[in-house]
Amino acid sequence: MSKPVIQVVGGGLAGCEAAWKLAQAGYPVELFEMKPTQTSPAHQSEYLAELVCSNSLKADRLSTASGLLKAEMRLLGSLLLEVAQDCAVPAGGALAVDRDLFSQLVTHHIQSHPAIRLIREEVTGIPKGPVVIATGPLTSPALSQAIARRLGQGYLSFFDAASPIVTADSIDRSIVFAAARYGRGGADYLNCPMNQQEYDRFYDALVSALGVEQKEFERQEFKLYEGCMPVEALAKRGRDALRFGPLKPVGFTDPRTGKRPWALVQLRQENLAATLYNLVGFQTNLRFPEQKRVFSQIPGLEQAEFARYGVMHRNTFLDSPRLLDHTFALREDPLTVFAGQITGVEGYMESAASGLLAAEQLIRRLEGRPLLTLPPETMLGALSRYISDSDVVDFQPMGANMGLLPPLPQRIKDKQERYEALALRGLEALQKALRE
Repeated sequence: MSKPVIQVVGGGLAGCEAAWKLAQAGYPVELFEMKPTQTSPAHQSEYLAELVCSNSLKADRLSTASGLLKAEMRLLGSLLLEVAQDCAVPAGGALAVDRDLFSQLVTHHIQSHPAIRLIREEVTGIPKGPVVIATGPLTSPALSQAIARRLGQGYLSFFDAASPIVTADSIDRSIVFAAARYGRGGADYLNCPMNQQEYDRFYDALVSALGVEQKEFERQEFKLYEGCMPVEALAKRGRDALRFGPLKPVGFTDPRTGKRPWALVQLRQENLAATLYNLVGFQTNLRFPEQKRVFSQIPGLEQAEFARYGVMHRNTFLDSPRLLDHTFALREDPLTVFAGQITGVEGYMESAASGLLAAEQLIRRLEGRPLLTLPPETMLGALSRYISDSDVVDFQPMGANMGLLPPLPQRIKDKQERYEALALRGLEALQKALRE
């Protein structure tokens, strides 16, 4: 019995990884890429798997979140990591590549595969499955509209305006306290109290911090988006603007002083395991090193580990927890699969990993084999659970980070040793799952 043709829409990292995985399993693949006939504002070349903003694929050490993710991808037969090694450039402990050579080599591999047909044209509707849609954060307007019509306008976002997220075990609980405003309801938030001196120091650092230079198309579009006021822009309206906005202290008492704080930063639980907390109202366009410097001045966050930094950019992504299952397939149509940043994973390797995993699960589904059940201790498992967790209310994209993994049964104080233990546990869990 002949295998069905599988269409893959999008020739970015996720689409190429998915197409390669499917073709290696013997499936004929039609890979659609709209470049060069139609381009997005961010892309420059006609090659596949184009790296737009950086040549770094992040850390390669196993004891890092990114390193663990790469190790898991290698076990699943990643094409992109193989290519990356062939065009790597010196970058210390990180995996960095020659960007042009990387895209050229990926394109060569895809075009040379006898089971892959590369079609250079724009797709303006959702093809009938089996299909993998991996069109990235700048999905074309026509396809975006088609997705919105199919899934519902409220399930598709076009801007990623998100606050930073910190790991729970890096919060200083001798300063930060759990409480609800005026004691109403449960103590669902953690609160970082500031006295006047601490607030003034933080305020001065915030208003003088360096921001990211947005691209012209992003500047124009964000003018139309009312809900994206960066915390640093709000602060520049006046020294007390934050104290009467997201840092409003009324209704709280600092347990250390018995008095109301001068200002207060709230942290909201980000996941069910309570390993991650979001800085409420802190969507920001500051550069990442500046976020680390400035936000670490918040009392209780001096040693905070940032699982993700705040971002504000053009980013098409689904409300995946309401739409997708852990295989990246539509709950209502399992042969329609999404992959890459459109699903809410953030980062080059995360996008590639989602394409790899989505293809693996689609193959199993088509062949009537058991789906791959990824343990929560694995980074792939953690990411697939994050994008499909229907308990998440305010869904925002997320990259690989150790805060997504369940805690170790034993407490390890040293961060490096703790991360090594988490990584070894995750890799062992994936190896066992693949054997079974």
